[in-house]
Amino acid sequence: MIRPALSTSLLFFVLCLLATNRSEAQNVQLFYDTGRGCATSTVEMFRPDVGGNTFFFVDFDYAPKATSAYWEIARELNFWQDSPLDWLSVHLEYNGGLSNTVSYDNAFLGGLTYSGHSSDFSKTWSLSVLYKAIPGLADDFGGLHEHTFQITGVCVVDFARGWCTFTSFFDLSRELRPWQEVAYIFVTEPQIWVNLNQIRGWEHIRLSLGAELELSANFLGKGFFAMPAVGAKWTF
Repeated sequence: MIRPALSTSLLFFVLCLLATNRSEAQNVQLFYDTGRGCATSTVEMFRPDVGGNTFFFVDFDYAPKATSAYWEIARELNFWQDSPLDWLSVHLEYNGGLSNTVSYDNAFLGGLTYSGHSSDFSKTWSLSVLYKAIPGLADDFGGLHEHTFQITGVCVVDFARGWCTFTSFFDLSRELRPWQEVAYIFVTEPQIWVNLNQIRGWEHIRLSLGAELELSANFLGKGFFAMPAVGAKWTF
């Protein structure tokens, strides 16, 4: 699995769990990217509280030694959870990382998030509209491209009586990169998980097995890319 540099995730992610009242969102994932022939580990944490919620993840890429690290941390502020505007939050975020050869640009994001859920929380979703600052980002046009925007959508769907979980996010942003003819970048990473704790006698085995397909345009390079991966996840 490849996390988009300078983006909001799964947030994965931010995992649309922003809308839920569940606290069981700490997990460790390991993916093998069948296209690149390398592995990625991910540690995620999501925790709601009376003032909103906090989400972060840390990624490490291995080929086979650790070659890069990347992390995002986001805070949703919602002190009005008992009001008619409980669906609206203020979003603050930082992204950054490094590799064996380069350091990722620091990115600071802020904006608003709309989130919602079904009555049983089996379906959750969110949409964030964000201002994005990338201090000192030079472009190929002889100036700076520090001030931009990002739109992020996230959803999580539990189905098949808890046996399966579908998660996905998308990021649409405007960032100039050397290979681009246009300045827009799109990334999405749909995942499907089979939850083994549904097996009788395995209720305490919090292991899920799954697959991911990263789809991107003008992110890793000019044009469209599709990269499949297989992985495992342990939820605490």
